[in-house]
Amino acid sequence: MVVNQAGAGGAIAARSAATAAPDGYTFGVMALSAFVALPGTADNLPVQVPRDVIPVGYLGGASMFIGAAPWLGLKTVSDLIALAKQKPGELSYGVNGIGRLTHLTGELLQRQAGIKLLMVPYTGGTPAIINDMMGKRVGLVFEAYSGLAGAIDAGNVVPLAVASASRMPSSPHLPTVAETLPDFESIGWQALLAPVGTPAAVISKVNANVTKAMRDDPEIHKRLIDLGRDDRMMSPTELLNFIRGEQTKWAPIVQEIAGQTEKK
Repeated sequence: MVVNQAGAGGAIAARSAATAAPDGYTFGVMALSAFVALPGTADNLPVQVPRDVIPVGYLGGASMFIGAAPWLGLKTVSDLIALAKQKPGELSYGVNGIGRLTHLTGELLQRQAGIKLLMVPYTGGTPAIINDMMGKRVGLVFEAYSGLAGAIDAGNVVPLAVASASRMPSSPHLPTVAETLPDFESIGWQALLAPVGTPAAVISKVNANVTKAMRDDPEIHKRLIDLGRDDRMMSPTELLNFIRGEQTKWAPIVQEIAGQTEKK
């Protein structure tokens, strides 16, 4: 049975999963946003591992795309950087929430490229951003392929690069951001977690089942690739180290955003 507990940026669901009986029957599916969150935005966030929950299995991730409005005339990340340096603070990008991955990606790009962009927050999500890109009110968007596919196919967004470690099998012609800015990577991901105290044998068994499904089921594998998601497999220990690495990587960006928010 699946229980969808929305609200508080994922904090309600995270708390429910973390406080459930550790009997091997209740697990939580949490996204990067539960582990990388602005301090004080929601109780119980960010989640810490293994203090709050035990990592079980990696459920795949979707690399962020850098998309530009056609009217900007940009073709590459180098073009974007050059234009931003010509017009510091004028080139705008839309985000679907302060401190969300779309925002973090924009801040990381500015930091690594040495540029200044104008962040514009939206409450209507990516569709609202794309609508304003078409209306020449905002120039850039950072989003996973699933959120941009329709706009890209329609010619309303020009994909400049993907923020994965290597080129995607589904888009081999599209360069990575790292080809211009070394080590640049931004991925939205989900993981399966269990309450602290869940037996190790249960964790191991469920991890094996997750791995088998992602590796051996051709339908699941094709679906992941079609959505622009990776199909990496991780042991519980590898997932623990991965989550900690993501928290360490994004910590300076999160702190910077938090500081900017406090000043306003």
